Amino acid sequence: MAIVVVPSRRMINIANPIWRFFLLHRRFATDSVQSKLSQTSITPINQDHLLRVCTILYQQQNSPDSRLVSKLSSTGFQLTHEFFLQVCNNFPLSWRPVHRFFLYSQTHHPDFAHTSTTSNKMLGIIGKSRNMDLFWEMAQETGKRGLANDKTFRVVLQTLASARELKKCVNFFHLMNGFGYSYNVLTLNRAVETLCKVKLVEEAKFVVTKLKDCIKPDEITYRTMIEGFCDVGDLIEAAKLWNLMMDEGFEVDIEAGKKIMETLLKKNQFDEASKVFYVMVSKKGGDLDGSFYRIMIDWLCKNGRIDTARKVFDEMRQRGVEVDNLTWASIIYGLLAKRRVAEAYKTVEAIENPDISIYHALIKGLVKIKRASEATEVFRKMIQRGCEPIMHTYLMLLQGHLGRRGRKGPDPLVNFDTIFVGGMIKAGKRLETTKYVERTSKRGLEVPRFDYSKFLHCYSNEEGVIMFEEMAKKLREVSLFDLADIFQRYGEKMTTRERRRDREEIQS
Repeated sequence: MAIVVVPSRRMINIANPIWRFFLLHRRFATDSVQSKLSQTSITPINQDHLLRVCTILYQQQNSPDSRLVSKLSSTGFQLTHEFFLQVCNNFPLSWRPVHRFFLYSQTHHPDFAHTSTTSNKMLGIIGKSRNMDLFWEMAQETGKRGLANDKTFRVVLQTLASARELKKCVNFFHLMNGFGYSYNVLTLNRAVETLCKVKLVEEAKFVVTKLKDCIKPDEITYRTMIEGFCDVGDLIEAAKLWNLMMDEGFEVDIEAGKKIMETLLKKNQFDEASKVFYVMVSKKGGDLDGSFYRIMIDWLCKNGRIDTARKVFDEMRQRGVEVDNLTWASIIYGLLAKRRVAEAYKTVEAIENPDISIYHALIKGLVKIKRASEATEVFRKMIQRGCEPIMHTYLMLLQGHLGRRGRKGPDPLVNFDTIFVGGMIKAGKRLETTKYVERTSKRGLEVPRFDYSKFLHCYSNEEGVIMFEEMAKKLREVSLFDLADIFQRYGEKMTTRERRRDREEIQS
């Protein structure tokens, strides 16, 4: 756990350039420190000593060694692993103070032994500062001392790959093998996963290819790279890896197939996605679960192909795959989007235990076909049946009643984006904002969508409870009962954190 240096107020002087440096960099010092010391009690750090050491390192980072050593030795601080880590936290992007403190700890504190945690912390800072020569030297030093672990491999490969030092990425594995760290596919997979998360998929593929003779990739390696190429939108490379994976004798990976199919559907390449779908069904039909079929059904329903979706749904049930509520919700929304309302209601009645996803599908579909009153009735029923609404429920209902972005009302002054987001809420004029809502509602204007989540979040306090109650009364006076019920319910159950916590406890 990272401990932030918090000196007393009398010590802070913003005009001091040293304090400006620490205040600027403090927001970066949030990396969690995982150490063997966390399993035992951590010795409290003298904050005055920490501040003095960091000040000296900042002021004397370019001074001769003798002057820096003299200044640091005069502080009389106790060097522990936690102290070293906190010094690193105060210089998250500056390699020189951290490196010089590291050298000082080596020469003047012989009893202090660095661990994998301190070494990885220092490697991360040097890597972020892009001092690649020093980084490569320290990475080799970490291996020589036997302090490298999985995190070391991830830090080193991510830094080198982002700097396009691909040969060094491969050489690092060979060097570590010489230092006693044998070639390990688990370590390779963790490193590849780290690279794919930061979109360095091509670099990950290069490392895997070059190490193929030493470390044979497994299906997790291929799956991670396939998912990485899908995330960056390179479906050609993902398909090549998919074919290569099967050529090497691995079974068809379900997760990789789902990712490819999902990416193809996002790009509206339905024909190609169908081919992947039926290849998966023919080869892994008995092992597929509802989430696999749901990807195809959900896309078909959202794109108005409800009949095709029903065929896939029927095939899914014939194979004995259990249908979950999320899949039912997709079918219900697809039926409502095609205005097959009666059929949608019959489908809902056939569901044994409807949850919030079913009600959300009903509300979303009814709002889409401009039946906001029916959507509000569904809202009331879900409350009666003990299913508590969430923020997304209120957002859909408000959009259904008050309109969506881009549809302007007859009055050119009706522009919630400008008034609420850009003006009144930022200025704190909540009463004027409320009156404006009432005025537009009374005049029957179609209000375009604005940032409803910001609006509701702005009134998420005790003042909002009173405001929503008053708004509900005013709306009922002008016969807007649906909106009145929505705002009143939000004020009762969702406005403050304490009310939401009570609601969750009652629901559980």
